Amino acid sequence: MAAKDQVPLGSGFPAKSTAQEVVKGIDLSGKHAVVTGGYSGIGLETVRALAGAGAKVTVPARRPDAAKEALAGIPGVTVASADLADVASVRRFSEDYAKANPKLHLLINNAGIMACPLNRIGPGWESQFGTNHLGHLALYQGVLPSLRGAGGARVVALSSTGHILSDVIWDDPNYQTRKYDKWEAYGQSKSSNALFALGVDMREKGNGIRAFSVHPGGIFTNLQRHLPNEEMVVLGWKNPDGTLPERVKASFKSPEEGASTTVWAATSPKLEGRGGVYCEDCDIAQAATPESQRYQHAREWITDEARAERLWAMSDTFLANA
Repeated sequence: MAAKDQVPLGSGFPAKSTAQEVVKGIDLSGKHAVVTGGYSGIGLETVRALAGAGAKVTVPARRPDAAKEALAGIPGVTVASADLADVASVRRFSEDYAKANPKLHLLINNAGIMACPLNRIGPGWESQFGTNHLGHLALYQGVLPSLRGAGGARVVALSSTGHILSDVIWDDPNYQTRKYDKWEAYGQSKSSNALFALGVDMREKGNGIRAFSVHPGGIFTNLQRHLPNEEMVVLGWKNPDGTLPERVKASFKSPEEGASTTVWAATSPKLEGRGGVYCEDCDIAQAATPESQRYQHAREWITDEARAERLWAMSDTFLANA
């Protein structure tokens, strides 16, 4: 896909549709889904919507006990242990899953961390790039046989309007020599998520697998746990007294609304025969133009097939040494 494919379809769903509204009338009986981070925030609402439509959902979790408690009462949901910051645990989960489930219809790479202090995981990876991108790539590689076995599957990677903050930092993605900037690092990881989806679609559409990246919208969830209130005031997300500015009230979404674009990308019949595109507000996002607002639309670097190939090759090297 390229920038020319970033054209809204007119999905019929407004920006603040809920996940339940988007999936209404869609029967997922007999379908299997894996949702990372599926026990809090928009991940929990994604699981609720998919399971409510009949899917059997597996949630790999860093804190399985907390996940089981959060997901109690939702039928058809299984919790397993995996930590995206620990590639060995991801590989154990994905290999076990693929052996037990020859078909996987939906892989939702939802979990992520944002704007955290510099931390290193695995063999020295910067934690946002390592967790948000490399951990999910390792998961995808492990369950790929089941995705191929489904005879029609979708992969949805949660990117963000944060991709606008940075292209992939090709010469130093893990900040070995570059001064660490937590927001630049977050932007890099979100651009990587979008390029991952483009790369999956390029490789696997012939095997019936289509992939999409998604901006869920502005939502207050645990994702902001590394941000002090003072910083959110500076960003304009909160007033000094802790209340929400009217602009934020109007533009931010609830978790139920924030899950809608993910669920739309995973299930919409309008996306049959399409893939590799970046979605926002329950539709394909348009390609950015000079008139685009600061936080909307798909920047050119996440629609570049050459970049997707370059990221894949670099990531394969990193994972081979993990």
